[in-house]
Amino acid sequence: MKAELMVRRGVLAMAFAGFLAAGAYAQDPTPQQQDTQNDKKDIRQDKKDLAKDGADRNADQRDINKDKRDLSKDRADRNADQRDINHDKRDLSKDRTDRNADQRDINKDKRDLTRDDAKYGANSSEAKADRKDLRADRADRNKDQRDINHDKTDLAKDRADRNADQRDINHDKKDLAKDRNKDQKDINKDKRDLHKDRKDLRKDRRGR
Repeated sequence: MKAELMVRRGVLAMAFAGFLAAGAYAQDPTPQQQDTQNDKKDIRQDKKDLAKDGADRNADQRDINKDKRDLSKDRADRNADQRDINHDKRDLSKDRTDRNADQRDINKDKRDLTRDDAKYGANSSEAKADRKDLRADRADRNKDQRDINHDKTDLAKDRADRNADQRDINHDKKDLAKDRNKDQKDINKDKRDLHKDRKDLRKDRRGR
């Protein structure tokens, strides 16, 4: 009975020692096992990075679509401003032609008035008619000059609007290129990292 008890205790001691050895072995992995675990961890991280970059790219794609709409709108605004500028230039040219014609009429009226004053007298019907023509031509000339000033103001404003729209277009183009290129670079880098880590994992598994 005593011998059986001793055998049982010996078996239990050996089993316990075996458990301790197995636990120590499990707690202290070999360098190769450690490399494999690290590779798996890197792959999980790469997949997370890739998923995050994909989400970033999708968000940027929405930004790109918005930038494209903004770009299209800014181009339409710029083109409309350019049409306004062309219209203002035509108006300005026409008003200057009218003003110059009115000035020539004024100069002619002055000569007629001087001649009729000398020939018929200052109170003659001819002189009065010349003075009336002179007043009318001066009024026309002044109106044309106001139109010219107004056209110049419109032209300056439309040019400023066109330049602002061009700056917006340039800014939208930069945003478009920046969003597209940065995210694609990040995705390409993460794919390379993932490929490298998978390659390392296969290598470590073969060496085991």
